[in-house]
Formats: sequence, structure tokens, C-alpha cells
Amino acid sequence: MRTPLLAANWKMYKTVGEAEAFVSALLGGTEGVDLAGAEIVIAPPFTALPAVATGVRGTGIGVAGQDLHWEAEGAFTGAISAGMLVEAGATHVIVGHSERRRLFGDTDDAVNRKTKAALAAGLIPIVCVGETLEERDGGEMPAVLTRQVRGGLNGLSAEQVGTLVVAYEPVWAIGTGRTASAAQAGEAHAHIRSTLSDAFGADAADSCRILYGGSVKPGNVKELVAQADVDGALVGGASLDPNSFHQIVAGGRGTEL
Repeated sequence: MRTPLLAANWKMYKTVGEAEAFVSALLGGTEGVDLAGAEIVIAPPFTALPAVATGVRGTGIGVAGQDLHWEAEGAFTGAISAGMLVEAGATHVIVGHSERRRLFGDTDDAVNRKTKAALAAGLIPIVCVGETLEERDGGEMPAVLTRQVRGGLNGLSAEQVGTLVVAYEPVWAIGTGRTASAAQAGEAHAHIRSTLSDAFGADAADSCRILYGGSVKPGNVKELVAQADVDGALVGGASLDPNSFHQIVAGGRGTEL
């Protein structure tokens, strides 16, 4: 059995003070989030990462960087290395998010290098894949996902693949209010798992968790994670409010508040 993983990607939102207030609200009092039956990861902006790591220390909640560079150090203005993330308290890192691919030019090769750097530093990569609306309408979804999975994970061992996380993000559903139907998500996740099995073996594919990302909300998360190959969610805008994210965690593990 794969433990559901619910990850909050805050993108370029929240100051340090706002991040601390979120953690306090999420964990506070009798309404604090119940961690039983699910794994939780929060991906704040780099500036708030140490504060969030401190705030969740001892709770079992993971902390993720939103990106990294594949080099350990160098003349890469504005970049963050895997070692810097670890020192700041990160346990995970998002790699190849569609916004990084679309707005900042991340290629499958860059995703591959970043994934290898993350693993070498002891971070768990959350490797994102997904097709655009044009690609979906053109019937290219399976080919796009196969290319991105194989390209992003090229050269990894089956053992490494079994420990990392893949996130399926249909680009057309990110920040648009549109969500893939449960059936569409299930189809894409099944294809990703089949691709993993073909490339790295059935054991690695069975161990690897595959998250759905794309306008996940409290009202749709339970139906999405009910699909056999959907192992949780990578949540954007709906994760910015602690009450909303609390509800998503509850729904993502199949329970009600």
C-alpha cells in the first residue's frame, strides 16, 4: 500500500510571517491537522523555507524547495543548490513544475539533472510531468507523458525511482479552475505507472507515488484520490489557506473532517 501524499505548493506567495502564521493555524489546538494515514509536504518560497522547517519540526510534515540547480555551487545568479535546501531544512524538492518548464525553459534534460542532484543530496524529488491543452486535444497525452517520464528519470536505478514521487499536472488545469475528471486523471496516472514499469520494473512502479496536480480543491480531492493509481495531490492555490488545505488532507486520505 502506498501512503497518500498531500503536498502544498505555495509558489510565489507568503512572507516569512505569513508562512509562520499558516503553520501555526494548521497545527494549532484541537483543530490541528491529523497526520494519521497521510504524508504532508509544504513547499514555501525559498525565503520562508527555514521558518516552515522550524515550525513543523517533530510533526512528521515534510518541507520542499520549489526548484533547485543541478550544480553544487557556481556562478548561477538566483539559483539554489540541493545542499542549500538541505541546510535550510528541506526534505523534498519539486522538479520540472509546468511553470518552470513553460516560463523558465526547463527541459527534460534539465529535469533529469535536477532530479539526480536532489537524490544525491538525500532529497526526495517530486518530478512533475503533464501535457498542454493542445497536446491533449491532439491525442498526444500518452506520448508526452512517456517522453517526460523517461527523459526526466533517465539513468536512475529502479531503487531510486521507487523512492521518488511523480506528479501529473495537466497544464491546461493549473490555475485555470479546470480540473481533469477523475477518469481522465486515472487514465493518465495508469499510463505513467505503466511507463515506469516498462522502464524500471514492476516493483519500482508499484512503490513510486504518483500525485495529481491541477486545480485540486476540498470538493474534488476525494474523488481524484479514489482512482487506483492516484496517490495524493500536489495542491497550488487551495493550499494557501490552512483550513482549505486541512480539508484537502482529510479528503486525500479518504476521511471527513
